[in-house]
Amino acid sequence: MAKKQLIMEKALELFAKQGFEATSVQQITDHCGISKGAFYLSFKSKDELIVALIDHFMRQFTTDIDLVVSEEGDEDLLYNFYYTTFQSFNKHSDFAKLLMKEPTQSFNEELFSKLHHYNKSLEKVILSMIERLYGERSNDLKYDLLFCIKGFMSTYSELFMIYKLPIDMESLVRSLVEKTNLLAKNMTISFISNELIQVIDQPLNEEPSLEKIIEIVEKNIEDIEDSIEKESLLLLRQELSEPTLHPAIVKGLLANIQNHPHCKWTAYLLRGHFVMK
Repeated sequence: MAKKQLIMEKALELFAKQGFEATSVQQITDHCGISKGAFYLSFKSKDELIVALIDHFMRQFTTDIDLVVSEEGDEDLLYNFYYTTFQSFNKHSDFAKLLMKEPTQSFNEELFSKLHHYNKSLEKVILSMIERLYGERSNDLKYDLLFCIKGFMSTYSELFMIYKLPIDMESLVRSLVEKTNLLAKNMTISFISNELIQVIDQPLNEEPSLEKIIEIVEKNIEDIEDSIEKESLLLLRQELSEPTLHPAIVKGLLANIQNHPHCKWTAYLLRGHFVMK
């Protein structure tokens, strides 16, 4: 076995027992039966080792899912998607359980960004599946359905990965296919809007730029009919470019839009912008 692979496998055993933070490089080298010098020839630090493990697991998992979505016919696509998901979790169960248990606060910015990157890649694959299966009727609800599917993947995997319950995979997958189809065909209220997704997709720890906020406001102005909310948005759009209004007036304009279903997130962003300014 190559030394790098040995370190990854043995380190994973310790991480699974103790967590990332509580496991030291010395413990890893002792568990591998190698010197620290040999460890640092393979990895510059423990964090680099963790990144390598995340890369290995998430590449395998994302590739497995992407292959199914790319090559399966529509008839069995959703079934095979869920089946492959849980099979992949089982295949890499030690690391999957570790990621589920490990608090994200213990990850540094690089590790958290790495997980975020793979999460967005997985979301892209799931969205392509949703669009294939449900066509135009999914346009306004696809992001809500995306989050429902991700919730199913995470929550139901806990049954056999954390609680170690004996699971009939066939029944589990068929039940999730039924639930997903029911949601896709019967949902009528969209919560996760295109504007919210645009903000979520921004780099981590980065506040939306003024240009991005203006873009979101202008999209709202286009999308809603003449109303007090639209008039308020027009005034707020002007205020973003040429601030002249008293803070009390701005507060009142925000109150006008904050309960409109398409403007709630815009109101949140504007509130943050005007407070920080």
